[in-house]
Amino acid sequence: MNALHRAAFHTTVASIADLNFPSTAEVAFVGRSNSGKSSAINTLANRRRLAFSSKTPGRTQQINFFSVGTGRFLVDLPGYGYAKVQKSERQRWMGFVSDYLQTRGSLTGLVLIMDARHPLTELDRQLLQWFLPRSIPVHVLLTKADKLGREEQARTLRAVRAALAEFGGTCTASLFSSLARAGVDEASRVVEGWLGLAGADPSRADSAAKPPPRRAGKGQGLQS
Repeated sequence: MNALHRAAFHTTVASIADLNFPSTAEVAFVGRSNSGKSSAINTLANRRRLAFSSKTPGRTQQINFFSVGTGRFLVDLPGYGYAKVQKSERQRWMGFVSDYLQTRGSLTGLVLIMDARHPLTELDRQLLQWFLPRSIPVHVLLTKADKLGREEQARTLRAVRAALAEFGGTCTASLFSSLARAGVDEASRVVEGWLGLAGADPSRADSAAKPPPRRAGKGQGLQS
């Protein structure tokens, strides 16, 4: 059984002061609003509504913790970059989430969610430049990859990996599709390894070698 399938809601915190429970290892998920973060968490956990999006994107200012074993958590951070959010809301996000990312001692890895059609936006680049000095590994999950053709998937992955190499630090990337359930094994292996879960299986096939199929129809782009 995939160790992440044990994920269950643990708690929601609205301030750093609320982070007063025992924690051994945490993997945080972060990304622009509408990048597919909630869907990615649900797919990795094999649950339909473990994580869910706010009805008003960009407004959620809480951090959700999902337990995957004693003292081990998946952490759902609020999305950023939603165009209609006021400056005061963005500043609140910066204060709360940046405190978590910069000070949480049990944080062992960061999954940065990017829409495969719009990777490495300016806000994504700023986050990487700001976070990488912590020397905590980052894995970029290129979601909604099914909306791209196979050749475009391959080109996008190569381009993102090349760009990440310029940032330094430990940065990896893979394609992912919640709809096609593609890229799940590779992403799960990364997260389980960071969490030190006994269920982590290094022998799993690398799904990056099998790009997600293109879905019929044209997906809607993100707001920038």
